[in-house]
Amino acid sequence: MFRSLKRYKTLRKTKKVKGGDGHPLKSYRLWDIFTRSLFYTELVDENNHTITYAVDFKFWVEEHKAELYRNGRHAGSSKLPAAFPVPGGVIEVGTGSYGINRMHVVTDEGNVYPLYPDKRSLRGLRLWLDRRFPRVSSFIGKLAVFILILSLLISLPQLLEMIFQIPWLIENIGEFHSPITLPAAVNFAIVGAGILAGYERSLTLRNHWLIDIETNYWDN
Repeated sequence: MFRSLKRYKTLRKTKKVKGGDGHPLKSYRLWDIFTRSLFYTELVDENNHTITYAVDFKFWVEEHKAELYRNGRHAGSSKLPAAFPVPGGVIEVGTGSYGINRMHVVTDEGNVYPLYPDKRSLRGLRLWLDRRFPRVSSFIGKLAVFILILSLLISLPQLLEMIFQIPWLIENIGEFHSPITLPAAVNFAIVGAGILAGYERSLTLRNHWLIDIETNYWDN
């Protein structure tokens, strides 16, 4: 049942894809770090030919879209979340509060693996750090998770206090006062640390509904 529902959602996403016009893919430059993300993957088609796919995503635009390139030529575009049909499956693209959090190939068999970022992008540099210094990378990743969980534990009582300000809840259940009261400077520090941890998770395309819910709370 869940697999059928997931396939239905994927099919709906593929229907949003518009055909490409064949224009060439622009090379990724150093100054593009703050304006776009670029990812690649190589797939084999039914004729046993290796095809290089690229997904280009621009920041700071009115409408976020993903652009698909096939062997360096524009092959399609779609609003997000997107699912581009490719040999053997689809390329799924999604975003969260801190940018792209899903850029994966999902095969027809259900296997999932990420695309690799351009080596000159922030995500590419983060991937280089992971390969060159795996222990440092692992420590940074675990620290980000620790910060987000700690922030969640601190912010949850405050969120409940805000919810229990609704008159109906006060009348029927009662008031709730957060047992945690922190100075404004500490709260700002928690927000800043949570944002950095959220970006770290985004750079590595990691997302968990519970761990990353805190970043959505502060972001809103």
